[in-house]
Amino acid sequence: MNGAKRPVYGPADRDPRPAAQAVADELAKRTARRPAIAFVLGSGWNGVADALEGREAFAYSSLAGMPVCGVAGHAGNFVFGKLAGADVLLLQGRFHLYEGRPMAEVPMPVAVAAALGVSRLVLTNAAGGADPAFRAGDLMLLSDHINMTGQNPLVGIPAGERPVFVDMSRAYDEGLRAALADACRACGIACRAGVYMQLLGPSYETPAEVRAFRALGADAVGMSTAVEAIYARYMGLRVAGISCITNAAAGLSAETLRHEDVLAVLEERRRSLGSLLLCAVPKLLQA
Repeated sequence: MNGAKRPVYGPADRDPRPAAQAVADELAKRTARRPAIAFVLGSGWNGVADALEGREAFAYSSLAGMPVCGVAGHAGNFVFGKLAGADVLLLQGRFHLYEGRPMAEVPMPVAVAAALGVSRLVLTNAAGGADPAFRAGDLMLLSDHINMTGQNPLVGIPAGERPVFVDMSRAYDEGLRAALADACRACGIACRAGVYMQLLGPSYETPAEVRAFRALGADAVGMSTAVEAIYARYMGLRVAGISCITNAAAGLSAETLRHEDVLAVLEERRRSLGSLLLCAVPKLLQA
């Protein structure tokens, strides 16, 4: 944790909106940019920031009440700039339940983006391929998710103007997903739609667990994204998700699973992932 004051999350320390609004107010003083779209950059996706024009970066650690990232591959910055002529916000770094964080910290970047007026959110991540057809470097657009963390970011949030009984039947926006698919085709990048499963972590899955998850309908597994999508839908944002498959899940190859290898695969894809989001922004804003 940084030297800033601990976030004030609200009733029962469950609602991140009070702390997120304070962070958003401070950011609004530091930049005149008001983006309509934000990208949460998962492990290894930080190279996307290379494509930004007029970059303005503000470290999480410089903002009172904002938690600090503690996982390799998560820089911990709000980055404003232009992609394809449009103002965008890159959230460089997210928070994970496996770090021992309180649930109210996990959706904080999303809550700040919503407080800044963002209406569209793209969640990116690195994932293991539970479908044997996946190969390292493949992209999967999220059509749905399975939350296997046993936790929900809306638990304990008081009833108010936003009901917590959020309809998740279309958690991932079909129009935004189609826009990302169009961008992949334009960039010559193969992609397919699939179901993502969020697990608690931090240990990787056993082969038996992967077989079970596959039977439940999971195409890819990871340790983020689903709880952020739930919170984003609660805040009324349109959500899309995209996974970079960095490895075959346990039992589907003879390779030992290591976080360093995950980051290495993403580093190889650094340029193409940046090009993809550059191409995707106009399509996403028109969707």
